[in-house]
Amino acid sequence: MKKKIVLALALIAFLSIFVALSLHAQDTVRIKHTNYTTVFSKSKHYPVLVEWWATKAKVGCDKPLARKDNFKPDPLLLTETDLLEDYKGSGTDRGHMMPAADNLCQTPEVQDESFYFSNMAAQYHSLNAGDWKSLEVLTRSIALEKDSVHVWCGNLGIVKRIGKVAVPQKCWKVIYVAKSTEYQAYIFSNTTDKPSGLLSHKVTVDDITKLTGFKFK
Repeated sequence: MKKKIVLALALIAFLSIFVALSLHAQDTVRIKHTNYTTVFSKSKHYPVLVEWWATKAKVGCDKPLARKDNFKPDPLLLTETDLLEDYKGSGTDRGHMMPAADNLCQTPEVQDESFYFSNMAAQYHSLNAGDWKSLEVLTRSIALEKDSVHVWCGNLGIVKRIGKVAVPQKCWKVIYVAKSTEYQAYIFSNTTDKPSGLLSHKVTVDDITKLTGFKFK
């Protein structure tokens, strides 16, 4: 009898995990663009994962393009990323995952892709213009010095909703410097707190893997 109960409980646990994974898979859409890949949550309306390479050629040209804030829906996921009105007056920034500045040595069409809402999360300005931006600048500096930097970032949790869009509780980023085989990992709370510096957000890659389930190679 005890053996049957144990087997039944094990089966229930397995089915619960299977259902959770299935629901997650149904909720997210993986989209490949020229310079980045995004995994976008259709229920939260933000990317749970964005991945790209920052290289010297992409960020170090003599005549970068002028930035054009051409925010718009992703043509490969039009309905779920038609979010311009949701952000208006929301008190949050349209926070780039792959930065626009990582695309200013590309064509205007490639720069436009970085302004798709599949590459955006609702970030409070103090984060978006503070420590998040500092890490973007640091990543480009490393790319200029050591060339190829593999970057992953994403969002999780819900603070509140602005229209359809979930404001994430946490924003995270992992960078891998190919030349030195060095990893750096950071987790940021998405709040209105003043910037506290990158060191206060630094964690291990394992910490982010445990938090998100993603592996970084």
